Amino acid sequence: MRLFVLLFILFSLNITAQATWQPLPNITSNPNNQRFDDVFFLDDNLGWAANGFYASVYKTTDGGITWSEQLNQTDLGSSHYFRNIEFSNEDVGFLGTLNGLFYKTTDGGITWTTITNITPNPVAICGLDAVGTSTIYGCGAYFGPAFIIKSSDNGNNWTSIDMSAYADALVEIYFETETIGYASGKSATGGIILKTIDGGTSWTEIYNSNIIGDYVWKIQVLENNTNIIFGAVESTATTLGQFIKSVDGGLTWFSTNAPETHLQAVGFTSETHGWIGGHTTGFYETTDGGLTWTNLNIGNNLNRIFVTSSGQAYASGTTIYKYTDQTLNTEDFSVPAKSPLQVTLLKNPVKNNLEFSIDFKSDDNLLIELYDANGRFVKQLSREIIKTNGTQKQYKFPVIDLATGIYFLDFHNNSGRQTVKFIKQ
Repeated sequence: MRLFVLLFILFSLNITAQATWQPLPNITSNPNNQRFDDVFFLDDNLGWAANGFYASVYKTTDGGITWSEQLNQTDLGSSHYFRNIEFSNEDVGFLGTLNGLFYKTTDGGITWTTITNITPNPVAICGLDAVGTSTIYGCGAYFGPAFIIKSSDNGNNWTSIDMSAYADALVEIYFETETIGYASGKSATGGIILKTIDGGTSWTEIYNSNIIGDYVWKIQVLENNTNIIFGAVESTATTLGQFIKSVDGGLTWFSTNAPETHLQAVGFTSETHGWIGGHTTGFYETTDGGLTWTNLNIGNNLNRIFVTSSGQAYASGTTIYKYTDQTLNTEDFSVPAKSPLQVTLLKNPVKNNLEFSIDFKSDDNLLIELYDANGRFVKQLSREIIKTNGTQKQYKFPVIDLATGIYFLDFHNNSGRQTVKFIKQ
């Protein structure tokens, strides 16, 4: 009788084990907790992860329990920022950077070669998606210009599509089939989602946040019901980001405030169960399709939530995370990631000229934009490509034409966004 009771208890514990997000072990030591910008899995076990600032690629064959480093910027001989990684099969894969370089592997990531036959050469690859057996799409750049690249032969040949008629910047791309797909980013009027039904020849705007400076940073189309689309809207200054959802293929949208301004990651395993997170937050979970959210108090600096075709979920942030009922016995990184961008205001309040310095710790891209006290976009002050790391630059912008009051400087670089407040006298 005791044996029966014990077996019943053990069986009950097993069937009621709750899956949770857990940081994966053995991924890497990650100084300063710089984030992994992307994670991609071909199935529940075979996957790759890309660290952005430290420009490293890791591979796992056992669902993230063990990882091997395949590539880092020391191997490449120069400074890189890895934004995304995508594989069309276990051998052929692609690695996008924010440094005007694009890589391909044909041996599962052991060796990588530079792709040089795209005209014009992409300034950065911010989104990648493989669909079918040999079609690859890419897009960029978060700092502009807006473009899409496409290959129909597993990356041997490429065409480039100018997207400036539809967007100012693109950061994410996803295709249901080789002809039906979506791209997201921002236009002059707000964060946007675009749709094509002809393989990228023409596009239609199906969503606009109508807040200047917003990005639709990540999107997900539910695999078993492609009428359901989820999105993460990243905003600026005093405005919260938005979780958005459509259940009719983008004809109408539901939106709700996110827990932070810089919402970036979104991922759902069903119409009702999913997560969001951002540059300064970890996982928030919903079980009612986004009506309510619960802070899980785990994770940090999330950029991607990746759901496999079987419903297994992984995420990239200050490390790689897995949604699992296994006990992995690892500790989460609780320290926020440190941006290599360090901004110092030289005067505050300011009268005639806004002056500040920036310390750049690596090669970088930078947008500097000005917003008023209500978070409304005023103007773009600068767009720069920083080619030399370990340098300090001085900036001086006339602001005599601004009315007296509070303003926000929005700095958007490879590692994320940060806001600095100043007072105009």
